[in-house]
Order: sequence, then structure tokens, then C-alpha cells
Amino acid sequence: MGVVATTLDSMLAARTLWHAGRMAAVAVDAEPTGHDALDALLPQCGWPRGALTELLLPADGVGELSLLLPALARLTRAGGTVAVVAPPYLPYAPAWQAAGVDLARLEMVEASPRDALWAFEQCLRSGACAAVLGWPAQADAQALRRLQVAADSGDCLGFALRDRRHAANPSPAALRLEAVGDGYGGMAWYVRKCRGAAVPARAFSMGAQATGMSTAGAG
Repeated sequence: MGVVATTLDSMLAARTLWHAGRMAAVAVDAEPTGHDALDALLPQCGWPRGALTELLLPADGVGELSLLLPALARLTRAGGTVAVVAPPYLPYAPAWQAAGVDLARLEMVEASPRDALWAFEQCLRSGACAAVLGWPAQADAQALRRLQVAADSGDCLGFALRDRRHAANPSPAALRLEAVGDGYGGMAWYVRKCRGAAVPARAFSMGAQATGMSTAGAG
């Protein structure tokens, strides 16, 4: 765990120095997603802060990063750190930069499959990150609960990207979205669980940005 520990130590040290001279932060319930139509669907009008959001995917690379990049870009431009823990593929830096992400505020955390869940939890809990992305493929309900508690402790946005086969299993995540093909070459995001309100019937479609909605069936 040498690479992981070194990265986490440096992040924590940076947070300690910054925290000593900053004013107390005002609590914010949510961070706008950068997609107005999606914000309109979510009860908190954005990604819930201090909480875990679970993205359920049919495969990697179906638009999940396009969904997240507007918020990640805004957070890094404001000086926040975004940690990406053991991604299944190497993120293409020019695309992230073109989306507005400040690469100097992006931390790539390398970890073996055995250590990735631990690293994800530590980043969430550290208080050093504005947002953390992880791919906890083998996490059970107890592990997900620890991630949710860690995100709350660290007051950050936690994003768990997982196979949609897990949609049938209960989850302690505050928000769950499932990606489903919309039949027009795009991807519709259905809210499967949200804290504080009933699950909306409509979906946000990345393939229909003009309207932001899709009424395609989830089957």
C-alpha cells in the first residue's frame, strides 16, 4: 500500500495546512450537477454532499464521466481536490482538462484490487477531498455503509461506480442512478433511490440535452 499511503498522507498534510488559516465553511446540502434537468429531478437539486452516490452502469464508458465532469470541474476550479481511486482505465487527461477540470487539483490514487476499497474509504473520510470517485466492484452492504459514513465524516461528494447488476440489492447510498440505453444512441439515467423524496418516474437523458428528459422504459 506504499503508493496509496504516500498519496493519502500528502493530501491530509495539505488539508491540515489549509484548514489552519481558513474560515469555517457554511454547510451546503448539495452541489449542482451542472445539468439543469437532472437537478430538477433530484430532491436536493444536485449531488448530495456528505453522502455516497451510486452510479449503476451496464458497462464502463457509457457516459458516466460526462455526467460527473461539470461538477468536478467546478469543484477543482474553486480549489477543491478530486480523488480518483483505482479507476479500471486510465482517465484521458486532455478530455478532463477540456471539460474544465483543473488537473493540478486531480489526485490519481493507485491501489491494488485488495486495497482499493480501503483507499476509497480513507479518501472519503480524510476531509481533504471535495469529491472522490471509486469503483468498489466487490463491496457488500456493510462496506457500502462504511463508505456512506466516511463521506458524511469527510463532508464530500462520494461517487461509487458499479455494475448495474447490483441494482437489485439494497444500498445505504443516499442516491442511486442507473444508466439505461434510451433507444436513440444516448443514455437515460433513472433515479432508483433518493434521500428525502419519492423516486421520480422520469429519467435524465444524456442523449437529449435540449429537453433533458427521457420517457423511455427502463426495461
